[in-house]
Amino acid sequence: MNQRSRLNLLVVQILMVSLLVALFGRLFYLQIAAGPKYRDAALSIQSRDVVAPATRGLIVDSSGVPLALNKVGLAITIDRIAIDKQPDKGVAVMKSLSSLLKLKYADIYQNTRLCGELPKGQKAGCWTGSRYQPIPITKEADPDVALQIVERSDQFPGVNAEPIAIRNYPGLAGVNGAHVLGYVGPLTDSDLAKENGKKYFRSETIGKSGLEVMYDSYLRGVPGIRTLIVDRKEAITAQGQNTAPIAGDHLVTSLDVRLQSAVETALADAVKRGRASGYTSDSGAAVVMDIRNGQILAIASYPTYDPNAFEKGLTVQQASDLFSEKKSVPALSRALQGLYAPASTFKSVSVIAAASAGYNLNASYNCPAQIQVGTRAFQNFESKSQGVMSLKKAIAVSCDTIWYRIAFDEWLRDGGLKPKSNPNDYFFKAAQSFNITQKVGIDLPSESTSRLADRAYKKSWFAQNKDFYCNYKDRASKAQQTPFLLLLAQENCVDGDKIRAGDAVNFAIGQGDTVVTPLKLAQMYAAIGNGGTIWQMMVGKAIVKTDGTVVKTMVPKKLGSLSASAATLDFLHGALREVVVSGTGAGVFAGFPIEVSGKTGTAEVFGKNLNGSLKDNTSWFASYAPSKHPRYAVVMMVSQGGFGASTSGVGVRKIYESLFGVKGNKVVPGAAIFPDGKPPTKLPKISPATKPKVAP
Repeated sequence: MNQRSRLNLLVVQILMVSLLVALFGRLFYLQIAAGPKYRDAALSIQSRDVVAPATRGLIVDSSGVPLALNKVGLAITIDRIAIDKQPDKGVAVMKSLSSLLKLKYADIYQNTRLCGELPKGQKAGCWTGSRYQPIPITKEADPDVALQIVERSDQFPGVNAEPIAIRNYPGLAGVNGAHVLGYVGPLTDSDLAKENGKKYFRSETIGKSGLEVMYDSYLRGVPGIRTLIVDRKEAITAQGQNTAPIAGDHLVTSLDVRLQSAVETALADAVKRGRASGYTSDSGAAVVMDIRNGQILAIASYPTYDPNAFEKGLTVQQASDLFSEKKSVPALSRALQGLYAPASTFKSVSVIAAASAGYNLNASYNCPAQIQVGTRAFQNFESKSQGVMSLKKAIAVSCDTIWYRIAFDEWLRDGGLKPKSNPNDYFFKAAQSFNITQKVGIDLPSESTSRLADRAYKKSWFAQNKDFYCNYKDRASKAQQTPFLLLLAQENCVDGDKIRAGDAVNFAIGQGDTVVTPLKLAQMYAAIGNGGTIWQMMVGKAIVKTDGTVVKTMVPKKLGSLSASAATLDFLHGALREVVVSGTGAGVFAGFPIEVSGKTGTAEVFGKNLNGSLKDNTSWFASYAPSKHPRYAVVMMVSQGGFGASTSGVGVRKIYESLFGVKGNKVVPGAAIFPDGKPPTKLPKISPATKPKVAP
């Protein structure tokens, strides 16, 4: 063999050895180094997790009374593994079941299909869990019917009856609480897609709104997992891990069921009272806050809905009604999502502005029937002249024209339509010190941000709307092209980015573009009552384990302080007390044995209702009590409710009657909700059987 042949043979041998080394190296990697990884991957392909949801934690009031708990329902379930083995894939069984349970066959079929089995757009009601766990088709079966199914297992193969946990809002003491408690529901694809660090399982139920969603990570607990090993024919061959579920923690709130019930009743009565007076009175909100720490003691919105309806299953009509304008959108929480002009309740801000501008709060001022501002005459309430009066009296009787004059004068001093480079802006700065454009920070989802119509807002608004108003005739509908609206559009096109004289005077009495949520106004009056501290609002007090161990305590934070001096706040305290003693709130609180300080508000609303009628005024009453040693802030708002005193003011009095135990004009000993004058600070022992204490 010549040298060349030997060389070729050597190259071939080296190549073969290299290939063998690479092959053995790959085998070593797959079987030894990466063996666990691929074994897990193979196992995951042939393993199925059966999830046992954890018992959801309770939501209780400050005394331990359950606001949300779990009750046992009787579920009729279908085993897809068994039902699919039927010659007809279980059609006959499901039809018999629909007849027995008085359900539609189409609904049963849809409810037992995995979401991936159905075409896109036809997934409503599909099962989000696994085919390896029982699929409930009803959670509230009649025990007699369930017994028939169990006893006739040959006729109902794959169908079973078993107890199941149902989230329940018991409504103790008549509490609804839908907007604050929220509700729970099954996981959706969007829930699973969220990048929030939570590990969900498809069969779990999670919080969807209110406290249920805000504290879901605590309430939900940890589900138990049973892993089944199946072959390629889906037959179970072995069982892997089997972990027991860990119950969720409990949420203790600052709410009190007795007060919550009283507030909900007072609000509903106020709305009805507005209607009885001839107003549209379509909705409302009420808030009770502990002004010393920001804790919410009661919060209500009207109209409301049954929070248990989501667990029972909404009909198409029920789901539609929740967001229907004809039904006043019951799903909307007016307390934290509704935005309304504060009207004369905002004059407390104007008092602080006037003091900062150097006006003598103890002097007397003229309250004429109207004030001429440019080419427009701004009228006093009901165009009445009330003569010369002290500023305290002006707050009490809610004179507008005094504030028109002060605001107009300050606008002129700041340069009018050609403002100085550094205007004083006393009114804007006084409002800004209340943190109006900052959220109250409440532990509830979807809080709206109140709007302050200052210079920054006007510039932002103009940038967004300039094109529309400068091309108004082309952009607006014919119905919008009235002489007044055409003139307004022209003005907005020319100087819509500036604070005009009309903007300034409207701002001083809480009209115009400034809007607040009822929560924000409650926070503002709480700050006035407590001497200037703006507290974060909170509903949750603590997270507690089932054994009583405290996991977390929620401590509200101080968000800011009012710019007002102690002397200004003292004057304001006296003026707000005068409102109830001899002013617009005197008739409502006549003879009331507890000193209350507050302010009425009647806000004009621009626009029309669905039926074409003009919108009625928004009714407000903002207050705190007791006047000398304030503890509680109470605010009520009724949309299109008419006058502040006669609609909302009466409602606020009813709330204080419940809070302080007042019957008629007397305090009944022992009837106050908080007998020692302050809400409980000690955390309660939690038991689902706890009942609310009823005041005598």
